[in-house]
Amino acid sequence: MADHLEASVTLPSDPASVSAARSYVLGTLAEWGLPSDTEVADTIRLIVSELATNAVQHTFGQSPTFTVDMVLIRDEHLLIGVTDSHPRFPKRLPAAVQQDNGRGMVIIRWLTAECGGKMRVRPTREGGKTVSIELPWTVTAQPVTTATQQEP
Repeated sequence: MADHLEASVTLPSDPASVSAARSYVLGTLAEWGLPSDTEVADTIRLIVSELATNAVQHTFGQSPTFTVDMVLIRDEHLLIGVTDSHPRFPKRLPAAVQQDNGRGMVIIRWLTAECGGKMRVRPTREGGKTVSIELPWTVTAQPVTTATQQEP
């Protein structure tokens, strides 16, 4: 595999785009060697769902699109970031607050940490923000089967 792989998609800030973002990320990861039926893929699916949902719901129509960027570095680190053009950073709600929503960042942070990764939020030069995760890449090389081994 290459030392550095990148993929990116920009989607409209619409609820239907959350599913498109998930599909794009899982399809790309499958191309990069991570089967979609693994626990890691399920975790990434949930993280991307939360990130994309936040980009759609919490920008209050002020970000017409959001972008999902993916980078795989030296088969060691996977970075996934979701960027929107709204300047307000996500807020972590206290546990005592009784709401039906607002727990996305807590979920993302917890899932990322459980995988040995980290999450960060940073401003963009254009005045928006990127919420990103970095995870260790846990895909190992596929073993060579006897059917694919060559005789010397």
